[in-house]
Amino acid sequence: MTTLRLILGDQLDAGHGWYRAPRADVVHVLMEIRQETDYVLHHAQKILAIFAAMRAFARELRDRGHRVHYLAIDDPRNTQSLTHNLDWLIVRHRAARFEYQAPDEWRLDEQLRRHVEGLAIPGRMVDSGHFLSARDTAARLFEGRRQWLMEHFYRHQRQRHGLLLTASGQPLGGRWNYDAENRKAWPGQPAEPEDTRARHDHGALWRTIVAAGVRSFGEPAEGQLAWPLDRREALTQLEAFIDAGLPHFGDYQDAMSARAWRLFHSLLSFALNVKLLNPREVVTRAEQACHEGRVPLAAAEGFIRQILGWREYVRGVYWARMPGYEHSNVFGHTRPLPAWFWTGETRMRCLAHAIGQSLAQAYAHHIQRLMVIGNFALLAGLDPMAVHRWYLGVYIDAFEWVELPNTLGMSQYADGGLLATKPYVSSAAYIHRMSDYCKGCHYDRKARTDERACPFNALYWDFFARHADRLAGNPRLGLVYRQLGQMRAEDRRALGIRAEQLLNSLDAL
Repeated sequence: MTTLRLILGDQLDAGHGWYRAPRADVVHVLMEIRQETDYVLHHAQKILAIFAAMRAFARELRDRGHRVHYLAIDDPRNTQSLTHNLDWLIVRHRAARFEYQAPDEWRLDEQLRRHVEGLAIPGRMVDSGHFLSARDTAARLFEGRRQWLMEHFYRHQRQRHGLLLTASGQPLGGRWNYDAENRKAWPGQPAEPEDTRARHDHGALWRTIVAAGVRSFGEPAEGQLAWPLDRREALTQLEAFIDAGLPHFGDYQDAMSARAWRLFHSLLSFALNVKLLNPREVVTRAEQACHEGRVPLAAAEGFIRQILGWREYVRGVYWARMPGYEHSNVFGHTRPLPAWFWTGETRMRCLAHAIGQSLAQAYAHHIQRLMVIGNFALLAGLDPMAVHRWYLGVYIDAFEWVELPNTLGMSQYADGGLLATKPYVSSAAYIHRMSDYCKGCHYDRKARTDERACPFNALYWDFFARHADRLAGNPRLGLVYRQLGQMRAEDRRALGIRAEQLLNSLDAL
């Protein structure tokens, strides 16, 4: 009476209850399929890292005595469809039951739910056991409330899990949030930590992927793939971050520099999102380092807030709003992505660096994603669905449950304020304050309307002028609209003309 258990490519958690002891009547199935490589155009490193991590996980399960059926991308029996493969695998193994862990993406959740309904054998879904909250925790917490606030969810999570609290249950240090202290520009010191991650040569696997017809973009780095591909490497990366990155993470988590591609960020998001690491152990290690005096409270709190607060919160938003959230487009933006989104070849130094790094590393940190790339996309009126698909494809840690709310809600304000309380846009002033990108740029950060004026400036004011009917009443934007109202009419016209010129020539910027 064999049970067939499906393991998806982002469910590589060796600590799951399925693996406590090998069972002769259980076959674990992992499959590399075009369904998952092709539903959006993915970065080469993302495809390569997920496949390599899946193969490493399958080897680990076999070494521990588990039965594993691994369906490679080039296996002639591979139909390249999740459900079609399941059908013949059920027959192949004479399975009497089918089980799967809860998918994190709605499309897979729906696909598997419907398929199980039509199976001739019993099927059931079990919890992945990964997250610190349930799919519906946020929805239940905010039931009946018109506005959801991450800060409220975060405090609830802190209290529920007992993190960074005093014996009386109050926040350590007397404050829940130290975000105001975590906004410093990086002056060049302290030095960015050495990148000690293991390098992998997966040239043979990459050639197999290409031969199978899988399309991708970005640099594959098959001889220098540096993302953790098993739990041991992920734990090593966690400890390296706690030792060398976290002590300075708080101060410089919003900083950007052309001289440093990762600064003090953890590079743990891929390992977390494919479940090589558990968020409980990650936040616990950060809290422990704080209690030991190795890490400032503001740094530990800021990092824990990203995982315990924001990561869990956007998942709650995703499951509360799907399906349909993916079509959010409150401003009706429709412009296609400029060609340089695929090359990084633009004269805007900030975007050239942030996009160029994304193409080379399959990674950019949250401020590069939000306040450089996303900022420009929103100001320029790019199609939010196209922006979403680019983000989902380019970043190694991007899975729809976390990427979609971050892109459509936080970055593009396409949901009209369900996630963010205001559009996160800026002129060149913010980028200059938080980075060294403006130095040596083709464009003048101080100018607004001449030919060499930084495009962010005219696009910023034109964005608020165009959307005044929707945004002018937002209390967080009162200063912006007061400044806009105080401008001379001829200055506003000049900004509008400059913005129109820019929007008509995005590919040439």
